[in-house]
Amino acid sequence: MIPELRERYNKAFTEEVYNEFKYAIEKKYDHLPVFRIAETPIFIPNDLKEKIIQAAEDIIDVVVEPDFMQNSASAIPDGLKVPQESDFTNFLQMDFGICIDEHGEYTPQLIEAQGFPSLYFFQNLLATKYRKFFDIPDNLTHLFNGLTPETYIQKLRDVIIGDADPETTVLLEVEPDKQATVIDFYATKEALGIESLCVTDLKVEGKDVYYYKGKKKIKVERIFNRVIFDELVPRTDLKREFRFNMGANVHWVGHPNWFFRLSKYTLPFLKSPYVPESHFLHELDTIPSDLDNYVLKPLYSFAGSGVIINLNRFDIEAIPDPENYILQRKVEYAPVIETPNVGSKCEIRVMFLWENRNERPLLVNNLVRLSKGKMVGVKYNKDKDWVGGSVGFFEK
Repeated sequence: MIPELRERYNKAFTEEVYNEFKYAIEKKYDHLPVFRIAETPIFIPNDLKEKIIQAAEDIIDVVVEPDFMQNSASAIPDGLKVPQESDFTNFLQMDFGICIDEHGEYTPQLIEAQGFPSLYFFQNLLATKYRKFFDIPDNLTHLFNGLTPETYIQKLRDVIIGDADPETTVLLEVEPDKQATVIDFYATKEALGIESLCVTDLKVEGKDVYYYKGKKKIKVERIFNRVIFDELVPRTDLKREFRFNMGANVHWVGHPNWFFRLSKYTLPFLKSPYVPESHFLHELDTIPSDLDNYVLKPLYSFAGSGVIINLNRFDIEAIPDPENYILQRKVEYAPVIETPNVGSKCEIRVMFLWENRNERPLLVNNLVRLSKGKMVGVKYNKDKDWVGGSVGFFEK
C-alpha cells in the first residue's frame, strides 16, 4: 500500500529466498505451521495507520464505558460463565478489512473484536524473519507505541507472568500439540519459560490446581488461557479433573468470560464510521430487502465457521435460534496488495495488551491475513499464492 515499496519488493522477490525464509521459521522450533505463510508482508502508510488507530479508539471508547459489563452480560452462554471475572480483558484484538471508500481512499472496516489472546509471540518472530530475508526499510515497524522487540517481550512477560514464578504460570489449551497455532506456544515457552498444558494435565485438590513436571508437583498460580469453549464443550472424550466453573484458586490471564463479552456479540453496540451496520437477528423488525449486501454470522463460532455470505431470506427464516446470530452489512475488501498476478485482499488485526483497568488498552502488535478468495482466512486460500498469514510494517 506504499506503492514504491511494493514495487521494489515485488521486483526483488524470488521463490528461492521465500523458501529459505520459510525454512528458517521451520528450523527455529523444528515445526512449520500448518497454515500458509504469505510471500510478503504489507506496508502501511501513515494515513491508513491513523485511520486504523482511530477506528480502534472508537471501539475502546465503548468497552471502557461503565455500562459495558451490564450490556454484555447476556453474551456469556448459560453454563459457561467462569467465576472470579476481571473487570477488563488482558487481551484485545480487532480485525479490520481494508476497503476503498467513495473518495477512492483506503479505509478500515471492522470485521470483529475479540477479548482473547492472539499470536503475540509468533507475530514477533514472523516480522523478524521477514526483515532478515527481505528488504524492509528501517523507518517501518510491526510494533507500536515505541516498543522494540525486547521491550515488547518484557511487556508480555509483565502481563502474563507478573511477579509470579514462571513455573507456576501455564498456557492452557485443548491438546496444544495438535493446534494449528502450536508454533506460538513454542515461541511463548522460549520467551517466558512457561509450559503449554492440555486441560487434562491439570490436577485438582479442593480449589487448588496442580500439574506435574516429571515427578515434581507444581501448584498453578496463573493460567494464560488459550482454550476456546467452542472446541472444548464438544470434547466429552477428554478425561479431566479441572472445570472452568469450579472457582479455582488461580489468577486468569485473559479471563474466559471475555471471549464472549468481546466478540461478534459486541458489534451491534458499536457506532463508528469504521464499523459496518450490525443487528442481532432476533431484534430485526423487518428483513432487509438487499440481503446480498449482508452476511449472517453465528455468535458462538470461530475461524469463520457457520458464516453465510451469499444470503437470502430463506436462510434467515430457517434459523431456529435467531438470538444466537447477527446480521452484518458486508465489508467489501479491496484487492489492495499488488502481486505478480492478481491483487490480494487484506485484513489487519491490531493487537492490544491491557494491564490496568484504570488505563486504556495499549496497542502493541499486528497480524495480517491475505486472501484472493471469498473468505479471508488461511484455510480458505489453499490453492492460491501470495496469500496467508503475514504481518504489517507501519510507517513510524
